[in-house]
Amino acid sequence: MIRHSYQQHRGFTLIEVMIVVAIVGILSAIAYPSYTEYVRRGHRAEARAALLQAQQWLERAATATGTYPAAAAFPEHLKKLPNNRYDISYAPSGNPVASFTLTASPKGAQAGDKCGNYTLTNTGLRGAKGVTTGTIVTECWGK
Repeated sequence: MIRHSYQQHRGFTLIEVMIVVAIVGILSAIAYPSYTEYVRRGHRAEARAALLQAQQWLERAATATGTYPAAAAFPEHLKKLPNNRYDISYAPSGNPVASFTLTASPKGAQAGDKCGNYTLTNTGLRGAKGVTTGTIVTECWGK
């Protein structure tokens, strides 16, 4: 006679599997927001770098001609970021153009970002979320 022993059949019980699924769910719920914020910080850094690059281009143009260029002369390649998360806009002022404001506006998945629009002026004044002073500017431009 062949005897079947149930002790030889080993595996996981349904309760053990459910506990593992619950633990993975809890860890995912904690880790996912941190991950998305980390990714957003990377996109913010790219937007700040693009603003500084555009400012350098404008300063070189002003050094060569004596005034900042008109809005139509602002190059297209400086208006778009490779990740397509921000658009850069250039707002010259004065006649002849003696000052400007650059703005990086979030779009798409970045639109709900806590820093909002980044701004940079010809004097180097930095702004975020519509203000130029305060902890939000320090936090947004610092990281």
